[in-house]
Amino acid sequence: MEKYLEILLMFIKAFAVGGAICMIAQIIINITKLTSGKILVFFMLSGVVLQGLGLYQYLVDFAGAGATVPICGFGYLLAHGAMRGAQEGFFGALTGAISSASAGITAAIVFGFLVALIFKPHSKKN
Repeated sequence: MEKYLEILLMFIKAFAVGGAICMIAQIIINITKLTSGKILVFFMLSGVVLQGLGLYQYLVDFAGAGATVPICGFGYLLAHGAMRGAQEGFFGALTGAISSASAGITAAIVFGFLVALIFKPHSKKN
């Protein structure tokens, strides 16, 4: 029973942190006139900066997927890979970010392509 309670607590922490990140994004959408792209870049760069300062790792350790699945988790992943690659030198710092995020980038491209084949993509009418 203790094992199930531990799993439940892990889900609750992930939901709370991921939900808080999404709530912050929704508040920014509601009170500002920033475009979606600018908000996306803001969150990704916030993950990079927080990881660069060594703070985002604590959030990942606490919430797991609740912190790594949102777009700021992608920024964290890029910064983490670059920091790990920097131990091998300048070239490692450049390639470390891409190599750590390559699986996610590849999945996004492949699944985006497959969905575009199944559905008829079109731009949103204003």
